[in-house]
Amino acid sequence: MIRIIITDDHPIVRQGIRQILEDDRDQRFGVIDEASDSAGLLEKVLRNEYDVILLDISLPGRSGLDILPDLKKRSPGSKVIMLSMYPEEQYALKALKTGAAGYLTKSSAPEELISAVIKVSNGDRYITSGLAEIITHNYFYGSGEQPQDILSARELEVIKLLAAGHKLNRIAELLAVSPKTVSTYRSRILEKLRLKTTSEIIRYALNNNLD
Repeated sequence: MIRIIITDDHPIVRQGIRQILEDDRDQRFGVIDEASDSAGLLEKVLRNEYDVILLDISLPGRSGLDILPDLKKRSPGSKVIMLSMYPEEQYALKALKTGAAGYLTKSSAPEELISAVIKVSNGDRYITSGLAEIITHNYFYGSGEQPQDILSARELEVIKLLAAGHKLNRIAELLAVSPKTVSTYRSRILEKLRLKTTSEIIRYALNNNLD
């Protein structure tokens, strides 16, 4: 039986994923645990063993990508599948390079989720056809320097929220961090992308399909 923990800050998402796993006709999933944020997940992996960790990228406090190295240290036997509302070309390669065994968008079919969990629990990586195309293209043609390679996962989130028209205080609320922390992210973004103003960040986001 495959032991799983679902980590997402939205209860309705956790419940939906749990239902998919519990409805598996072959009943291949045993313990199905839940965590609502990165801190809760890190605590649980110290007390329990899981075969597969389903981990949302966008979490309050530290993001899913940010805690991947800690997860590998605390629970080296667990395989991580990143879940995200964002398309593969924005985060998937970064997730795999950071230590994830697979990447799924939240629009994936239930059957794909089950297939991914089973495959990574057997020690393999789960690569969708879309992600395979991205990897192949990068191998043969070179990817160039992309924003997802320059910026951290949290910095990408801040860019997207700025592009959506949110102010720094509102972004702090959405990410469950302090306004000072968001200002630090903004400063790092400006430095890394060699920009000068928030308006230039927004323009950069629109030009690179990060909105």
